[in-house]
Amino acid sequence: MFVDNIHNRIYFVFGLVVVLFALIIIKVFYIQVIDYEKLNSLADSLWSRNLPITADRGLILDRNGKVLADNITTVSLVLIPNQIKDKELVSKSLADILNVDYDEIYKHVSKKTSIERVHPEGRQLSYEVADEIDKLGYDGVYLVKESKRYYPYNNVLSHVLGYVGIDNQGLSGIELEYDKYLTGKDGAIKYYSDGKGNRLDMSEVYVEPQNGINVNLTIDLDIELAVERELDNVVAKYNPEQALAVVADPNSGEIIAMSSRPNFNSNNYKEYDINTINRNLPIWATYEPGSTFKIITLAASLEERTINLFDDHYYDGGSIMVNSARIKCWKSGGHGAETFLEVVENSCNPGFVVMGQKLGKEKLYNYIRNFGFGEKTGIDLNGESSGILFKYDNIGPLEQATMSFGQGISVTPIQQIAGVSAAINGGYLNKPYIVKYLSEPETNQIILENKKNTVRQVISEETSSMVRYALESVVANGTGKNAYIENYRVGGKTGTAQKVDNGIYMQGNYIVSFMGFIPADNPLYLVYVAIDNPKGITQYGGTVSAPVVKNIMKSIIDLKGLKQDNSGMVRKEYTWLDTKYVLLPNVVGMSLSEAKKELKGFKLEYSGDGDNVIYQEPNPNQYVKENSTIKLMLE
Repeated sequence: MFVDNIHNRIYFVFGLVVVLFALIIIKVFYIQVIDYEKLNSLADSLWSRNLPITADRGLILDRNGKVLADNITTVSLVLIPNQIKDKELVSKSLADILNVDYDEIYKHVSKKTSIERVHPEGRQLSYEVADEIDKLGYDGVYLVKESKRYYPYNNVLSHVLGYVGIDNQGLSGIELEYDKYLTGKDGAIKYYSDGKGNRLDMSEVYVEPQNGINVNLTIDLDIELAVERELDNVVAKYNPEQALAVVADPNSGEIIAMSSRPNFNSNNYKEYDINTINRNLPIWATYEPGSTFKIITLAASLEERTINLFDDHYYDGGSIMVNSARIKCWKSGGHGAETFLEVVENSCNPGFVVMGQKLGKEKLYNYIRNFGFGEKTGIDLNGESSGILFKYDNIGPLEQATMSFGQGISVTPIQQIAGVSAAINGGYLNKPYIVKYLSEPETNQIILENKKNTVRQVISEETSSMVRYALESVVANGTGKNAYIENYRVGGKTGTAQKVDNGIYMQGNYIVSFMGFIPADNPLYLVYVAIDNPKGITQYGGTVSAPVVKNIMKSIIDLKGLKQDNSGMVRKEYTWLDTKYVLLPNVVGMSLSEAKKELKGFKLEYSGDGDNVIYQEPNPNQYVKENSTIKLMLE
């Protein structure tokens, strides 16, 4: 019996040992096979340390691939406090090189952490400073690659591009709006150390950073530079409070150029006040548009057939009474008897009041809304305003009258660009946009593309054609004559809006503007310029802003090779201050005596000694300056 008990105990102990060994084997199998990845990762995290390498942001490029926002490689200072033996010496040396307080560096050096980034003193160091630190050769002091945003054109497109913070995060403009695409994935140099921070003799691992996605804009840099140049001239000449210019494709909604003053250098944005760097005026500013808004009233009136440009007449005596309020024309004494085409040419406020009255409150208001006013356009930039319209129930006869000629309401420049584009492109309101597509940086493969987005059709093609005709007549025969370009068809409308301060109209303080497009019969480019309170000149859109638009258009003609077209309206009226242009006749094939008669009033130069003209310069059938020199080649 006693022996059996001993055997039982032996069997029990043996069985228990077998079970324990089995459990150990199972546990080891579980650790080595099933849970290996997790435990290895935990162990790796205990030993490994990462020296960060920042990824490059995606490039921002214009429509032709020219780089507008780039990256440059800098270095940053990273410390591993446990590896630093003489903390006082290291702190003093780094403080001297970085030109910062010793105590600030000592805080970094003494911090109880595995890795310490010296921020902001040690970020984005110059190569000279980095070289001095590198020569120290201290343990625990590391220099790592860091990417820094760089804008090669400095102030150009500053509000559109925006800027980034020290951690390469977008803070404004395209940099903010498309930050999730532009931001890359940071890499690192992974090394191994023990619990005290001493480096282990194990191979380093390089984790390559992944650069961000490239953003290709609709902007044309060449046209943008022309716009920037003209705005610089405006500032130098008139010292305005603000100024802005936008060039757009009226058929698609693409923004070709956009700028405003004051602007800033995106490379050094911290040197400017917050209002300057964060207010992109073409989408943020709201103001009474003035007479450029008359294009909307004109389009609505033509669509509803409440006026006929040629057959209907209005007598302008200089003012019109609306609910005991006198609304004056800009011309003292008025323009007298006018067709409604002349009302448009003369930008006659009383005439547009009558247009609004003929439309009626409901139709006028609905057209204004349908042309996109009173709400954001949805352009892909941050900071857009929506403008302010009267509430429909608050519109009385006086409000209806002032709305008709662009007073009493508040709009943004980008709303006007979109609305006028609809009036001249066949009637289609398109959503404006400034990013053309996003592309993968290695392969240039397009991963996201913006295309024309038509919101609605507001007026018919027939009406739009009549609007274009009327606005070409404004430039040829009316208030927009300072935008007239010989041998090209230009349409446009002036705007002179009195500014408001605390509900009271300011005296002698206007926002003067001009909305122009070329070619007038088939618009390819729409140009809008607005100048806030220009100094030293009579403040009219036709005298201040129209010449600026003309200069921008002439740059576009040269840059894009727009062909001459003499089939449009001829400017008929000139003052003694204007340079007069006349149509040059074709004298090729004529005898010299016949050519002299045809070219009477011109200065002539000859080459050859024959009697028949075989070539002339400039080419015939184009407008040239009166009394200019014509070169003739004789047979």
